[in-house]
Amino acid sequence: MLETDVLVVGSGPAGGAAALLLSTYGVPNIVVTKYGRLSDTPRAHITNQRTMEVLRDAGIEDQVLAQATPQRLMGDTVFCSSLAGEELGRLHTWYTHPSRQADHDLASPSSICDMPQHLMEPVLVENAIARGTSFRYQTSFESLVQDDSGVTATVHDRLRGDTYQIRAKYLIGADGGRSRVAEEIGLPMVGQMGVAGSINIVFEADLAKYTAYRPSTLYWVLQTGSDVGGIGMGLVRCVRPWHEWLIVWGYDIDGEPPDLTEEYARRIAHHLIGDDSVPVTIKSSSAWTVNHMYAETYQKGRVFCAGDAVHRHPPSNGLGSNTSVQDAYNLAWKLAMVLRGEAGPGLLETYSAERAPVGKQIVDRANRSIGETTRIFEALGLLSTDDPAQLQRNMDARKLATPEAEKQRRELREAIEFKNYEFNTHGVELNQRYESSAVLPDGTPMPVNPRDDELFHHATTWPGAKLPHAWVGRDRTRMSTLDLGGQGRFTLFTGVGSTWTRAARSLGIETVSIGPGADYEDLYGDWARLREIGDAGCLLVRPDNYICFRSEGVPGDPAAVLRDALRRVLSH
Repeated sequence: MLETDVLVVGSGPAGGAAALLLSTYGVPNIVVTKYGRLSDTPRAHITNQRTMEVLRDAGIEDQVLAQATPQRLMGDTVFCSSLAGEELGRLHTWYTHPSRQADHDLASPSSICDMPQHLMEPVLVENAIARGTSFRYQTSFESLVQDDSGVTATVHDRLRGDTYQIRAKYLIGADGGRSRVAEEIGLPMVGQMGVAGSINIVFEADLAKYTAYRPSTLYWVLQTGSDVGGIGMGLVRCVRPWHEWLIVWGYDIDGEPPDLTEEYARRIAHHLIGDDSVPVTIKSSSAWTVNHMYAETYQKGRVFCAGDAVHRHPPSNGLGSNTSVQDAYNLAWKLAMVLRGEAGPGLLETYSAERAPVGKQIVDRANRSIGETTRIFEALGLLSTDDPAQLQRNMDARKLATPEAEKQRRELREAIEFKNYEFNTHGVELNQRYESSAVLPDGTPMPVNPRDDELFHHATTWPGAKLPHAWVGRDRTRMSTLDLGGQGRFTLFTGVGSTWTRAARSLGIETVSIGPGADYEDLYGDWARLREIGDAGCLLVRPDNYICFRSEGVPGDPAAVLRDALRRVLSH
């Protein structure tokens, strides 16, 4: 029987990130995957700012940026009849509109990018292995039994054909949307699997003349049948500019799935490109289903689930792999501290309390985005006929100099603008607030976002919020406040001359003072505007850069107050 501290089942974004972070924190772990390789298809790709912050803290942000498509090539999103055909409208997406670019740059030291899953997984896994993870391909999870001191998992070696056991103190099920681990421990699920059918077609073609002048990750194609099943419209997604692509096309899930022959795939590709003369090389094709399901709790005893195992949804909004990595970030530091004896097991219960509401939110948001696509079809009159000729006449009607055509043009502009709720949901990505025993309220109400809470980030130091980003400096070097936190430890942020500093150091807590003559200079005055406390106050920040304690002033015995706060946060 093999023994380890944590067994991770699955090597996707959640499993890979969990292994990487556990090894970074010095926790022995084994990863098993039933597959003989990592992902060989692009699948997930949008990598938002919060995930990039996680990878920054893990020390691999630069490796991702070296391979990812940068933000400047992601956001000129087109709605068209085909790539070679008529353009119906565009939308600035992924915060590339000048006003949204400012929001993006102010919110984080990290930039959103497009990092396809078949490139992301090797970065996560190779760094995990380099830091100590033991990785086993061709090893399928069969079952588990847990007791008061650990979990015994039975796994099957698909090469040798035998089964053996791995004994771990904790187990993470990151084994995807058909999770055996989640099924084994009976996690309560809400929702429905298979609400619509989709097809992925990965292909190579030089489409630079149709795309490079309007660079985007996504090109949405409205044609007869593109509203059937799937994610609402035909989609041509750029995997690598401008020669690797992935098509998403729907099918009626109540009927038989299409026969995914190479001829069929090439026909669909040429159909959406709109130019049959373009050489197309089909790399792969597969059918999948749109799901609307989430787990109400992520833990049972010493077993935890993360990623698609607990939130299953379409790719709309680009939230899936991001939420998976962030699940792992929330859980890994807690496991590390419990295993080192620095926290009580009650800390682990906060994982489900904090992440399950996020999972529900993103499942609902992604599925809602599909439904909101209907407004575009309605504006163009595409839902009233299946006749291609009539479809074209309905679309052409918007070009007429009539009151009806003017109304149609306005409705189309408004329908495309409404897709901001799919492609520019900065608040959904960054406004996640945690409420659990690992966050100590300070008696103030949750701040109200003065703007739309889904579309816009609202930085705050309210306990349960992510530490705001501000640029600070020392020794001719500029860094983010987020760079001063994280790193697997608690950090206390204070102002000039704060007596909290000595109290924190007496407890072995890393301290950061910001202001003139302090540890770091507030270069632009942004931190003073964002911190919501004075110089005498403090913020206690968790290893995941979430604020867990805030004080406006200084009590009589700050060391005793800090000691009590840590004890409560760590359930120790």
